[in-house]
Amino acid sequence: MHANVGDKLLVHGRVVGQHDRIAEVVEVLGHEGAPPYRVRFEDGHETLMSPGPDCVIKPHEPA
Repeated sequence: MHANVGDKLLVHGRVVGQHDRIAEVVEVLGHEGAPPYRVRFEDGHETLMSPGPDCVIKPHEPA
C-alpha cells in the first residue's frame, strides 16, 4: 500500500450495520509512502494506522 499526504483512506465496516469511515492522511511515517500513516477522521479524531485489507486509498485530487 502506498499513500501521500492529502490522500483519503476509506475504511470499510467489518460487521453488519457498521458504516464505512473516511480519513485523510496527514502524515506518512513509513519509507516512500508505506504505512504507518497518521490519519484524521471526519469527526476530528487522529490516530496512527497500518491499513489492512478492509481499507482502500483514494488519491488526492487537486482542485
